[in-house]
Amino acid sequence: MATTLVSGAAFGAALVAAGVHQPSVILGQLKFEDWHMLQSFLAAAATSSLVVVALDKLNILHPKPRSASRLGLFGPYDGNILGGALQGTGMALAAACPGTVIPQAAVGVPTGLYTLAGAFLGGVAWAGFLGPRLSTCAASAPPENPRLTVHERAGVSRAAGFLAFQATCAAAIYACATYAPPPRLAVIAPALGGLFIGLSQLVSMVSRKAMLGVSGSYEEAGRLFLWLVRGARSDAIPAARNVLFAVGVAAGAWALQAANPAFAVSAAAQVDGMSVSPLLAVAGGVFLAVGARMSGGCTSGHGISGMSMFSTSSFVTIASLFGTGALLNFFFR
Repeated sequence: MATTLVSGAAFGAALVAAGVHQPSVILGQLKFEDWHMLQSFLAAAATSSLVVVALDKLNILHPKPRSASRLGLFGPYDGNILGGALQGTGMALAAACPGTVIPQAAVGVPTGLYTLAGAFLGGVAWAGFLGPRLSTCAASAPPENPRLTVHERAGVSRAAGFLAFQATCAAAIYACATYAPPPRLAVIAPALGGLFIGLSQLVSMVSRKAMLGVSGSYEEAGRLFLWLVRGARSDAIPAARNVLFAVGVAAGAWALQAANPAFAVSAAAQVDGMSVSPLLAVAGGVFLAVGARMSGGCTSGHGISGMSMFSTSSFVTIASLFGTGALLNFFFR
C-alpha cells in the first residue's frame, strides 16, 4: 500500500514539475505551436526505456511488451486505433489526457474536476457495460502475432532497437529545443521534466514491481462504484490498487505545487483551462477513460511504459491518439 502511494506521488510530482498537466501546454502541442509536451514526452519515454533495459539486465524486473488490444472488428490493432482516436478526441475536448487529469484536478486547473468526473463516468460505463461486451467481440479475433515489438517486426536485435529509439528521441528533442519557439510555461527545461517522469518509472518498477499507467484506475473506480450500488457484498470487494496509485498521483502533484509556488498553475494556463467549457470537459473525460481502456493504456501506460519496451501496439495507439487530437483540435478551438 505504501509503495503504491509513494510511486504514485513520484509520478504526480514529476508531471507537475514537467508542466505537461497545464491545458495550454497540451493545446499548444495539438496546434503545433508549443513543443513543450513533445520534448517532455520523448525524454520520459527515452529515460523509461533506459530504466527498463537496466532493470532487466540487473535481473530485478522483466516487464513484458504490451499485446495488441483487439476488438475483432478490423485488423490486429483495431482496439489500439479506435481507443487512441477516442483519447485524442478527449484531449481536444478537455485539454487533458488520462494521465494529467488527476494532477489537473489536484492543483486547481479550472476544468480539472469536470474532466475527472467525466473520466469516472467513463470508467463506470466501461466496467458495467462496454468492457464485458467488447471482450466478447475480441474473443472471436484471430490469434495474435507473437512478435509484439517493433524491433522484432523489423528483424533487428533489441539492442539495435534501443539505440535507434534513443537516437530518434534525442534528435527530436534537440530539433524542438533548437528550432521551435521556446515554451511559454516551462519552469524547468521540458526535457529535464521528462527525465523526472522517466525516473518516476524507476521508482514504480523498483518499489511496486509495476510500470506506470493511470487509466486502470478509472475502470477500478467504476467497479467499486457498481459494487457499492449493487449492495457492497463483503465477499466480492473489487481490487483498488490502481485507485490507490491515482490517489498518490494527486497527493504528489498537490504537494509539489504547495511546496514550491513556482510550479503553481500559471495565469495563462488558467485562462486556457477556462476556455474549455464544463460540458466539453465532462464529455472529454468520458472519451479519455473509455478510449484508454479500449486501447489497453493511455499516454502513460502506452506512451511512457509501452513505447519504452518498443511495443508495436503502443506506437499505434500513440500515433492514433495525437493524430486524432491534432486533427479535431481545429474544430473545437
